[in-house]
Amino acid sequence: MTDEDTVPAAPDPAAMRKHYRAEGLSETELAATPVEQFARWFKQAATEGRLFEPNAMVVSTADAEGRPSSRTVLLKHFDDAGFVFYTNYDSRKARDLAENPYVSLLFPWYTMARQVIVTGMARRTGRDETAAYFRTRPHGSQLGAWASAQSTVIGTRADLDASYAELAARYPEGEQVPVPPHWGGFRVVPRTVEFWQGRENRLHDRLRYVSQADGGWGVERLSP
Repeated sequence: MTDEDTVPAAPDPAAMRKHYRAEGLSETELAATPVEQFARWFKQAATEGRLFEPNAMVVSTADAEGRPSSRTVLLKHFDDAGFVFYTNYDSRKARDLAENPYVSLLFPWYTMARQVIVTGMARRTGRDETAAYFRTRPHGSQLGAWASAQSTVIGTRADLDASYAELAARYPEGEQVPVPPHWGGFRVVPRTVEFWQGRENRLHDRLRYVSQADGGWGVERLSP
């Protein structure tokens, strides 16, 4: 018997189809601003969507030579000023953003047949804002921000665990952990925000807010 006989065949992705039958999205239903509309959908995703982490988003960056990379990051705050996430400033995403501040955020709310796509520019948050958020993190997550030199090559998992254990001994539970100087937030200031609603026959609704020179927002419908 060959290995080919014992390994089950993978499902054919071309045969996988979901038929979306959700209610549509019309221009008359949209909020005045994309942040207001995002708040509506985010509330539904968090309460009705049966999603594991509704604040999970795919952050896509490109370096100075245009080479892209993507990863999942957790949204930690949003308001009229933009969408905020936190990371190690020495990580690949942060290095990319230092060279090329243009970024895309994708919220893939599959169970609701919805996506939100944000494009804009990323700017670092202030240290006071970063420190205020850092204090809300669980003690272990605070230590983890020090223990991990994000995106760098390490020898073994044991090396990482040893670094964490050393920090845990230095800063036991209940003792304040200093905010790492190499760690902080990015605020993505949106230029476009697209709300994508899956529809029957792949005739999806795609409504996109576009920032205007006067500070307002225009809305355009995209063909699916």
